[in-house]
This record gives sequence, C-alpha cells and structure tokens, in this order.
Amino acid sequence: MVAAAFPTPSADRPFRIGTRASPLALAQAELARGALIAAHGWRRDAVTLAPMTATGDRVQDRALAEIGGKLLWTRELDRALIAGGIDCAVHSLKDVETIRPADFVIAAMLERADPRDRLIGAAHIADLPHGATVGSASPRRAAQLLNRRRDLNIVLIRGNVATRLAKVAAGEADATLLAAAGLDRLGLGETGHALDIDEMLPAPSQGAIGIETLAGHAGARAALTAIDHAPTRRCVDAERALLAALGGDCHSPVAAHARLRDNGGLILTAQLYTNDGSAMVAGEYMIDDDNTPEGLAHDLLDEAPPAIRALFAG
Repeated sequence: MVAAAFPTPSADRPFRIGTRASPLALAQAELARGALIAAHGWRRDAVTLAPMTATGDRVQDRALAEIGGKLLWTRELDRALIAGGIDCAVHSLKDVETIRPADFVIAAMLERADPRDRLIGAAHIADLPHGATVGSASPRRAAQLLNRRRDLNIVLIRGNVATRLAKVAAGEADATLLAAAGLDRLGLGETGHALDIDEMLPAPSQGAIGIETLAGHAGARAALTAIDHAPTRRCVDAERALLAALGGDCHSPVAAHARLRDNGGLILTAQLYTNDGSAMVAGEYMIDDDNTPEGLAHDLLDEAPPAIRALFAG
C-alpha cells in the first residue's frame, strides 16, 4: 500500500518525466504530463520532460530481435530512474519487456487509444497487388500478413513514424503497417486505413501508455496512481500475463487483445504463428477464476503444432 505523497513540485524541483526523444514518445509524455497536471492541480512548469535517445532509436538497420529486443527501448530510461535523474518514465507498453526487474513498477496506465493497426498503401490486405513489398520490423505483423497472403514480400523497415511513411512514399516498400494510436497521437489520424480487430489482431498492449517508476519511490507511485485508468489496466494486465505465460520474446509472433463487455466480463483473444505465417493457432477465453490468461496460454501451446511451440518457452 502506497501512502506517501509526492511533495508539491515547483519550477525549482519539478516532477521529472523521462521519455524517448522521438516525436511519438514526446507526444505520449505530454499526455502523461497533462494528466498529472489535471489530477493534482500542479503548475505546468512544475512538470518537466527529460528526453533521451534510446539504443533502439539509434540502430535502424537491423531488427530489434537481433540486437537486444525490447530492452533497447527501456535501458536508458531505467538507468535514469535508478540514478535519480527522473521520477518516472513513459513507455508504449507494447515496447516494454513482459518481465521487468523488481526495481521498477508500472504505476499508471493512461486510457488506451485505438488498438488497431493501420495499413498504409491499400485499404485492405486483400487489395495489395500480387507480390507487393510490405515493410515491417514486426514478426507479428509479418506472420499475419503471410498467413493471409503467401505472395507478399516482407522487408525490414524501421525508424520513427515519419521515417517509415517517407520510405513508403519513396518506393522502398509498397505498403507498411503502423499503430493507429501512434498516428492519432501525432495528428495523422487520416493516414492509412484501420484494419478491424477481426482482420488483424493487434500486439499485446498496443495503444496503451505505461508510466513506470521505482518500486521504492513511494511519493512518485502515489502521484501516478491518481492517473491510472483501471479498465485499461485490467485489459493490458491480462494481455501481458498471457505473454508472460507463453514465454515469448521479440522473435515470437503473437497477437492478443482483451476487451471489456458491458456486463463487466473480460474477453481475451490470442493468436500464435510461425514466423512465416504457414501455421497459426487461436483461442479466446472469458477471463474468470477458472479461465485465466495463463490457462489460455497453456491451451494454445497444447494445441499448437511443433513449429509454433518451438518459438515459445511457456
């Protein structure tokens, strides 16, 4: 139970929000800043942003899975938290490792934005020309595309949103996929075509912003708890619990999405693929005391062919 309050920040001792320096990350940090100001009545100059360049932003010519995985998005911010240079760090939760060191806690999740993918270059996957080149660095997206369209040519394309859009515009790829939430947060809500959840199940935690602090920083935890969105946390916690039980990593093509029903029930849907999309297993649970995210993970692995089970350690 966190009881300690964070001292009212000021321009001389502000509440410091760590963030990656990319335009999308800064936009997400501004959302966190606005939420804290609204919740606590703090002055705007009492909450500052501390942008940092993550290793994942510096290395653009290789897939993350080849050079260290999701840790490359969090490492610099983790160090700043431990050193006391920042009070919290804002992350796209789909980019955060499922199992985090005990030093850190996700103290708040902002209300989830649109979790869908947007297709840039065509209205639907079926509309892509035969043999079209699709740029992506996501094993999940690559496997889903190839599962639907064996003729597609998937090529590595990395960089921030503007860079990826520019690469498609320059003809380096015929199409790409981007998270709708990221496009919306950058004011690009009219870009591309949103794919229904049933057409392309998103990544676990897609569209959710998590705010992390030190487990022992009681004051920061108390301040952040005030902006935690409980329905988002419930859904995202279920998706991350499934991912943890699967034992997947950046190499593992997995899609998962939880949604709340009007009666308060939680439905969790998941899909596992081989990297080339040639095999897929899917399942759905109404989560309750008997049907847990971990149970769904185990059932999926039990039903999956060996080629899929080999990609997971669950």
